[in-house]
Amino acid sequence: MPSILAIDQGTTGSTCLVVRADGAIVGRASREITQHYPKPGWVEHDADEIFQQTLDAAREAIAQSGITPDAIGITNQRETVVLWDRATGRPVSRAIVWQDRRTSARCAELAPHAADIARRTGLVVDPYFSATKLEWMLRDATLAGRAAAGELLAGTIDTWLIWKLTGGAVHATDATNASRTMLYDIDAGAWSPELCARFGVPVSMLPDVRHSSGSFGVARAEHLGSEIPICGVAGDQQAALYGQGCWAPGEGKNTYGTGAFLLFNAGRERPKGGGGLLTTIACDAHGNPVYALEAAIFIAGAAVQWLRDGLQIVERAADTAAIAQSVASTDGVYFVPALVGLGAPHWAPDARGTIVGITRGTTRAHLVRAALESMAYSTADVVATVREQGVELDRLRVDGGATANDWLMQFQADVLQVTVERPAMIETTALGAAGLAGIHAGVWRTPDEFLASRDFTRFAPQRTPADVAAEYAGWQRAVRATLAWASDVKA
Repeated sequence: MPSILAIDQGTTGSTCLVVRADGAIVGRASREITQHYPKPGWVEHDADEIFQQTLDAAREAIAQSGITPDAIGITNQRETVVLWDRATGRPVSRAIVWQDRRTSARCAELAPHAADIARRTGLVVDPYFSATKLEWMLRDATLAGRAAAGELLAGTIDTWLIWKLTGGAVHATDATNASRTMLYDIDAGAWSPELCARFGVPVSMLPDVRHSSGSFGVARAEHLGSEIPICGVAGDQQAALYGQGCWAPGEGKNTYGTGAFLLFNAGRERPKGGGGLLTTIACDAHGNPVYALEAAIFIAGAAVQWLRDGLQIVERAADTAAIAQSVASTDGVYFVPALVGLGAPHWAPDARGTIVGITRGTTRAHLVRAALESMAYSTADVVATVREQGVELDRLRVDGGATANDWLMQFQADVLQVTVERPAMIETTALGAAGLAGIHAGVWRTPDEFLASRDFTRFAPQRTPADVAAEYAGWQRAVRATLAWASDVKA
């Protein structure tokens, strides 16, 4: 039976699945990657480590499956940017991660150009996106000269993996990833010469932009045991949107990973946007570009990771559901996890994490519950903004690691007062990459055939709107306190 190797390269690690044509997962492996924090607000990855860990996971998944995949689909953490030597294939520095805030001051300087940038890219001016990261890397005159001479190449993580897997034969990305760089004109469907000039990025060092379902070269046999074509590529959130089958305008999903990302398919007509929402590129059923509205919440599951690794008050993320349920409420404690600033709908890069309402009676259980609740409240903030755009929800499809937490999913349904639908296969990011590759490779004859085996668990609201409103008002007060703290620093 035909199969796809789905590579999901995320912020904290790489997961590889071998997905058979009947939807069965016959191989699965994961590897963590190291997080580097050289200065406050700085986040970096070793691009060579990313490739090696991804390769190790892919080899293990293929060995476990006992079959050779017919094609490869790649999905990746977006906005993270790599700069490497064309001749040697070696990075010239660590990759700068999407969470990195080192270019906050530069983004503030760009305020007079924000409207033009938004018109061309659909994005707000924020350190989140790749352009100012790449500009920062090229601040060195020697590197800038080498880039202008064609000696250096740049790309997001998908581009880096494609380059390495194909032995340097293909330097390409897809439209969903290109649309996250703040260098890509989403209406023209091409790199913007004006924006590249503004950020000092030679267009020649940027990858070719292709449709998400199509040819991206062939992975060399030395990597995975045989030559395998790469037939699908999409940024992680757009891949999840595809994997959820949200192919028609108005359909949307929320992914709970390191951050949380709410996307709505907007079709072939560019939506108005604004209100803290981004306009970006997603895929239709066949992997062709369409517009989407997106709300990016920078910290979701990373808040739990911080409780585990930073504060060391939980041993395993899986324990948090039971810990949260051990108390009836947070007793008025709210945790606004602005650990790398606030994304949608506030876009406050100088905001920092805030915990309010602490008393002598506050325990670790209250903090854990507050961290979980923050994911649901942050989602409610952006859903409210989507509703202001005239999009009304009657359900929310969800995916990502945190959705395995039944307590959190029920709390989310209560806060939103809509039914939350969780697929049996919650790794829809990887599944979306598999679908995009499989449609091109003929593993699935139609998009509907790809979705045929999907099943959902549904969480309907159980609490009254009045009870939810009172608690949500406390969250909004905590967010105002966080924003006030950030603005006071500027004063």
